[in-house]
Amino acid sequence: MQQGDFQGALGQLNRQASVSREAAFLKAACLRYLGQLQLALAELDALRLSHPDYARVWQETGHVQRARGQAGAALKAYRQAVTLNPALVASWQALVQLEADHGEPSAAERASNQLKRLQALPRELLTVTSLLHEGRLYKAEQLCRAFLQRHPAHVEGMRLLAVLGVQLNVLDDAEYLLETALDLDPRNAFVRYDYVTVLARRQKFAQALEEAEKLRRAQPGNPSFETAYANQLMAVGDFDRALEVYDTVLEALPDHPGVQLSRGHALKTKGDRDGAVFAYQAARHIRPQFGDAWWSLANLKTYSFDRVELDQMRSLEADSGLPSVDRYHLCFALGKALEDVGQYAESWTYYARGNELKAAELRYDPERVSQEVQTQRAVCTAEFLAERAEWGDPAADPIFVVGLPRAGSTLIEQILASHSQVDGTLELPNVLALVHRLNGRLKRDETPHYPQVLASLTAEQCAEFGRAFIEDTQLHRQGAPYFIDKMPNNFRHIGLIALMLPNARFIDARRHPMACCFSGFKQLFAEGQEFSYRLEDIGRYYREYVELMTHWDEALPRRVLRVDYEAVVDDLEGQVRRMLAFLDLPFEAGCLEFHRTQRLVRTASAEQVRQPINTQGVAQWRHYAPWLAPLREALGAQGGD
Repeated sequence: MQQGDFQGALGQLNRQASVSREAAFLKAACLRYLGQLQLALAELDALRLSHPDYARVWQETGHVQRARGQAGAALKAYRQAVTLNPALVASWQALVQLEADHGEPSAAERASNQLKRLQALPRELLTVTSLLHEGRLYKAEQLCRAFLQRHPAHVEGMRLLAVLGVQLNVLDDAEYLLETALDLDPRNAFVRYDYVTVLARRQKFAQALEEAEKLRRAQPGNPSFETAYANQLMAVGDFDRALEVYDTVLEALPDHPGVQLSRGHALKTKGDRDGAVFAYQAARHIRPQFGDAWWSLANLKTYSFDRVELDQMRSLEADSGLPSVDRYHLCFALGKALEDVGQYAESWTYYARGNELKAAELRYDPERVSQEVQTQRAVCTAEFLAERAEWGDPAADPIFVVGLPRAGSTLIEQILASHSQVDGTLELPNVLALVHRLNGRLKRDETPHYPQVLASLTAEQCAEFGRAFIEDTQLHRQGAPYFIDKMPNNFRHIGLIALMLPNARFIDARRHPMACCFSGFKQLFAEGQEFSYRLEDIGRYYREYVELMTHWDEALPRRVLRVDYEAVVDDLEGQVRRMLAFLDLPFEAGCLEFHRTQRLVRTASAEQVRQPINTQGVAQWRHYAPWLAPLREALGAQGGD
C-alpha cells in the first residue's frame, strides 16, 4: 500500500486464513483506493457491526462516503470517528471543510483548532494519543516513556504519560507528573484540566475545586471548564451551586446532552426525582442514541417507560452502527423496563447482551481476586491482628458498612444516618486508594504486593494511615461524632482497616445469595464491580466474600455485625435496635422513619431508600430462575433455595 500497489496488497489480504480487525480495515482502504467504493462500504459495514468502537473504521467510512459525494453521511462518520479517537488528523482535516459547508462555522473552527494542535505534536506523541484512545495503553506507555527519556521536560509528553497513569490507576505518578508540568507551564489549560481529574480521583476534592476555579478564571465561559468546576462542586456536596453552574452552561449550550445528564445526577442525589427525570429526558431528546440517558431513567428504579419509549429503545439498540457504550447502556435500560412490565424472557435477553458487552470491555480476572482473598486469610490471622491490636489511630468515628453491591447497604446507611449521632457520607474510595498505594507500580502480570505488604507495616505507618483517613474524610461529614463509609468492597480490606483504625466497627450487609447476585448482574455500575457482569464470576465472588467474612468474624471477634436484608424487611424495629446496640448508640425512633430523612444519596438505591420498607425486591430473582443455572452452580452450597 505504501508503494501504491493496492491490487497487490488486496490480493495478500484476501489470501489470509483469518482476518483481523486491522486487516479488514486495510482491505476496505485498498478497495477505496481502487475506486471500488460500494465494495469498500460493504466491508466497512461488516466491520462496524463487530467493532462499532473502532474509530478508524468510522474515519474510513467518512473517506468512502466523501468519495461517493455523500457529504452528509461523511460528516456523520467523521464526527463519530473523532468522538471515539480525537487524534485522527485526517478526520479533523475533512471536518474543517465539511462543517463549514454544512453551515456550522463554530464547529469548523473547533475542528481547525484541534487540527492545528495535533499537527504541532511530535509524531511519537501523536501516535501515543491515538493508541491511548484505542485502548492500547501499554504500547502507548512504552512509546511515551521512550519519548520522555529523550525530551524529559516536554510538557505534553508529561501530560500524556499522566493520562496513561490515570487509565492504569497509577495516580501518585500521574499527580506528580502534572504538578511538574504545571511548574514548567502554569498557563497550560490542558494540563490543569487533567490535574483536576487526578486530584478528584485521589479524593483531594478541596484542592481539585481550587484548581477548577483557576481554570474558569483563566477562561471565563469555557463550557468544559465550567462543567469541570460544577463536577467538583458536586464532589464536595455543594449541589445547589453545581446546578447553578450547569444551568449557566446550558444557557450557552442548550443542546449539550452530557451537561443535562450531569444535572440529572445532581438532582437525583438531592432527591428531586421530577427534576432528574426532566434532565435525563432532555439529554435523550438531544441525542436519542445516548444510552446513558436512557439507563439513568431506568436506574431511578421508579420510572416507568411507556410503549413508545420501549419501541424506540429497541429500535436504537438494533442499529448495527451504535457504539458499544451506548448499546450496553440501552440493553440494561431495556432489561429493567421490560422486567417492570413482566416481560421476563425478553428482559433477560437484554440483560444478558448488556452484560456480555460490558464484560468484554473489562476483561475481569477472577483468579487474581481469589488469590488476594486466600492471601488475606493467610496474612491477617487472628494472632497477627491481636499482636497489632493497639496500632493505628484510636478514633472510633468510622462505621464501615461492607458486603456486595445491591445487598441492602444503602438501606442500612439510610437507617443509621437517620440517627442524630451518625453522618451518612457515600461510598468513600479512600481505603481502595490506599490499597493501590501499597500495591505500588505493577507491571502487567506482576504478582501484587498487597496484601503481603501488610506484614511489613510499622505501628507508625498504621497510625499515619488512620490519621490520614480521618482527616481526608472530614470533608464529607456534617459534625456528628460518627460517620459511615459504605464502600461495599472494603470487605476485602478489613485487615488493613483494623490495623489503621482499631476502634472502627463493621456491619456486614448480607442478602439471599441468588437475590444479591442477580440484582448485581442487572445493575450497570458507574465504575468498579468488574466481577458482576458474568453469572459465573459473580457467584464465585459471592462465595469468596462469605468465606472471607467468616474469617474476619473469627480473626476480629465482636467487631463485625451481620445484618440480613430479609430480616430488616421482616422486623425493622428489631434490627434497628440490634444495630444501634452494636454501635453503643441509644435508640431513636427517627431510624424507623428513615425514608423521611433528607440527605444526599448517590447510589443506585437513592430513590428506593426514600420510600418506606417493602418486600418488592426480596424474590424478584425467581422470575429469571430458568436462566440462572450458571449462577446457582457457581454459588455451590451458598446458593440457598
